[in-house]
Amino acid sequence: MKTIHELVVISAIMVAILLAAPRRTAARALAEQYASSQERSFVSDDAQDREQELKDRAQEKLERQQELYDRGQEAMERADWKKAAEIFNQIAQREMALADAKRGGTSVEGALYWKAYALNKQGQKAEALTTLAQLNKTYPQSRWVNDAKQLELEIKQGAGQTVSPESQSDDDLKLMALNGCMNSDPERCIPLLEKFLQGSQSLKLKERALFVLSQSGKPHAREIVANVAKGNSNPDLQMKALNDLGLFGGKDSRQTLADIYASSTDEHVKRAIMRSFMIGGDRDRLFALAKSEKSPELRREAIQQLALTGAQSELWQLYQAEPNVEVKGQILRSMFLAGNSDKLVEVARNEKDPTLREAAIHSLGLMGAGKAGGALASLYTNEKDIEVRRSILNSLFIQGNADALIDIARKEKDPELKKEAVQKLSLMGSPKATEFLMEILNK
Repeated sequence: MKTIHELVVISAIMVAILLAAPRRTAARALAEQYASSQERSFVSDDAQDREQELKDRAQEKLERQQELYDRGQEAMERADWKKAAEIFNQIAQREMALADAKRGGTSVEGALYWKAYALNKQGQKAEALTTLAQLNKTYPQSRWVNDAKQLELEIKQGAGQTVSPESQSDDDLKLMALNGCMNSDPERCIPLLEKFLQGSQSLKLKERALFVLSQSGKPHAREIVANVAKGNSNPDLQMKALNDLGLFGGKDSRQTLADIYASSTDEHVKRAIMRSFMIGGDRDRLFALAKSEKSPELRREAIQQLALTGAQSELWQLYQAEPNVEVKGQILRSMFLAGNSDKLVEVARNEKDPTLREAAIHSLGLMGAGKAGGALASLYTNEKDIEVRRSILNSLFIQGNADALIDIARKEKDPELKKEAVQKLSLMGSPKATEFLMEILNK
C-alpha cells in the first residue's frame, strides 16, 4: 500500500509527464525562461521594482530607436534613398513628439541630417534644404550643425544639376582609392582623409576613412581620430572613432580614451569607452572605473566589461568592498562570465544576504553540471533553508543535472521538496530521468 505522500509524488509525476515536451529542448526552453526571470530577483522592494521597470522600458525604447536608426543606415548603404528618408523621418517625428532630442547616435538631430542627405540623393533638393533649415533653427547648438551647413552649401552649389542616385558605386571606388593611397603615399593621403571627414560624404565612406586612419602609425592620423573621438564631429562618427581607438590603439590611444571618459558627461560615450577598454584588454582602467564610478548603472557596465577580460581576482575584490546589493548582484553575474565557480560557491555558502546567496546559486546553475554541479549538490545536502534548497533545485534543473536531482529525490524527506525534484526530472527528457520516473511508478 502506498502512503499519501507517495501518491502525491506519483500524481505530480503523471501530470508533469503529460505536460512535458518530449525532448530536452523543452526543458532547456523552460530553463532559459527561468534564467531570464531570475535576473530581476535582486530587488524585492515594490518601489525599487517599479523604478527598475521604468528604467527597463526606457532602455527598451532606446534599443528600438537604435535598431530603427541602424535600418536607416543600412538603407543608405544600399543606396535606397527613399526608404532611408522615410525611416529617418519616422525617427525625427517620434523623437520631436517626445521633446527628447539628446540621444547621441539616435537623436533627432542625426535623423534630420540623414533625412536631408537621403532626400538630396533622390534629387529632392528643396525638401532637403527645408529639413536642414529645421535642424539649424531648432537645434543651433547641435554637433550636427557643421555637417548640415556643409551639406547645405553643396546642395546650393549643385542647384540645377542632376543628382546621380548611383553614388553607392562611386563610394566603392573611393574606398578602393583610399586604401591604395594609404598604402602608397600615406603622407599625401592623410590630409585627403581628413577632408573626407569634414565633408558631406556618406557615413560609410567616413567610417572607412576613420578605419584607415586608425590603422596608421602616423601621429597626425592618430590625432585626427582622437579629435573625432573627443566629439569634434557628429555623434555617429564619434562612436566609430571610440571603437577604432580600442581596436587599433596602443598606450597613447588608451590614454586618450581615459581623458575623454574623464571629461564627458554623455553616458553613451562612457559606455562605448568601457567597451573599447575591454577590446584593448585594459583591465586596470576598467577595474578603476568599477571602483570609482559614481553612477551605479555605469559601475555595472564596468563590472560586466571587466568580467569579459577574465579578471577574476579583481571581481572578488570588488564584491568584498561593494556596499550596493544590486551592484553586488551584477558582480556575481559577472563572476559567471569569468568562470569563477570557486568564489560563487563561497558566496552561496557564506553570504548572509539571502538574495545574494540565491544569485550565486543561480549563476552556478548557468555554469554547467561539472564542478559547479557537484558544488550545488553539496550545498543542498548541508542547507537548512527551504527556499535556498528550492533555488538549488532550480539551478540543477537549469544545468540539466539529472544525476544530482535523482540523488536528491531518493534521499529527500520533505515531501514538497521531493515532489519538486521529481517534477523537474519529469521535464528533462533524459534517459536517466525517465528510468527513475518509471522506477517510482512501478513501486
